[in-house]
Amino acid sequence: MSRGNLCTGIPMAGRNLRVFLDSNVLISGLFSDRGAPRLLLDILCLRLPVLTAVTGAYNIAEVERNLTAKLPAALPVFKAVLVRMGIDIIPLPGKSDLKPWAGITVEKDTPVLASAFSGKADVLVTGDKQHLLKAKSADLPFEILSPAEFVDDFLPRFLKSS
Repeated sequence: MSRGNLCTGIPMAGRNLRVFLDSNVLISGLFSDRGAPRLLLDILCLRLPVLTAVTGAYNIAEVERNLTAKLPAALPVFKAVLVRMGIDIIPLPGKSDLKPWAGITVEKDTPVLASAFSGKADVLVTGDKQHLLKAKSADLPFEILSPAEFVDDFLPRFLKSS
């Protein structure tokens, strides 16, 4: 674990941007002291009034499962970061919540899309190039961006318009 500070278009000015974090962004940001995932977590730890961190209980369980298996000592750090971000955790979607998202991505990522929708996300940030980033072309009520796309392009445009 590293040291240092951790902690559908641009929404209208004055609006709070709900940023849904996929599991891989949480893990990457936790274990790197540089790069877009880490910078994103650092920004969200500032709790700027125009940004809200969001993720799903499904994603939290996935991160905790991976940390328990590979690095259990990191679990308390992960939980502390979640508190610092004031992250909004969306409950696990039910079977009926998953149906509209079936076929857009692989089955294991369907709860991520359903949770982003339930959490009223404006943007889903993921490093999953193989499945979720390919769903960008689907007609979704939120954008899907890589951490670099979000930090380097989307966030500056959003903050300029706020």
